[in-house]
Amino acid sequence: MRRIDRLFQIVQLIRGRRLSTAAFLAKRLEVSERTIYRAVADLQHQGVPIEGEAGVGYRLGQGFNMPPLMFTVEEAQALVASVRMAQVWQDLALAQASQVALGKILSALPAASRAAAQSMAVYAPPIGLDSTVQATLQTLREAVQAHRKVHVQYKDAADRITLRLVRPLGCFYWGKVWTLAAWCEVREGFRSFRVDRMASVRPMEGQGAEFKDEAGKRLADFLRSAAPPGVQQHLDGTC
Repeated sequence: MRRIDRLFQIVQLIRGRRLSTAAFLAKRLEVSERTIYRAVADLQHQGVPIEGEAGVGYRLGQGFNMPPLMFTVEEAQALVASVRMAQVWQDLALAQASQVALGKILSALPAASRAAAQSMAVYAPPIGLDSTVQATLQTLREAVQAHRKVHVQYKDAADRITLRLVRPLGCFYWGKVWTLAAWCEVREGFRSFRVDRMASVRPMEGQGAEFKDEAGKRLADFLRSAAPPGVQQHLDGTC
């Protein structure tokens, strides 16, 4: 890789994350950490406002802008294929937004590159989520983003109906099935619920509806608790 290309990629990687360590950058670019240290120092010397230091991590300072990116044909084809597949399995709002975003990207490409990307022979037939699951998924996703508790009427694997009040933490796609990772206020523990088994979902209203990140009840805590072999205990909200 040419030096100028490496410097450009370092800036792109740093701008895409809140904090990037030299180890992370070195692994992504397949170079040594010492090479990263030198490259970052060169960028800082050239006026790129990279903040941080070796051993801690780097981030890009406020107000730094770069010209629009130009994608290669392969990168544009990857975006087209990804959006086509994702649209079938996303909620309706995200599916529409992804199509608009893809259109903006393709419109900036040269005509030949745009035609090559759009002719990508990867398709996803419209046999994904039904409209009810799509609507439920959108409600849950928005509740996760808003840190708002939700009331869930849930049918487990044994067809038992339970009413739950949960803190939604994240939506996970498993291939045809979405699950909600949540802290269950009823069971006082982490649970994973299949979205297609939710009979109803209603965001909580009034005092106490919003929740803050709380040690032991965050998504990061859930992911640690769900590590094998314990992951099976939390599926379907049966525990």
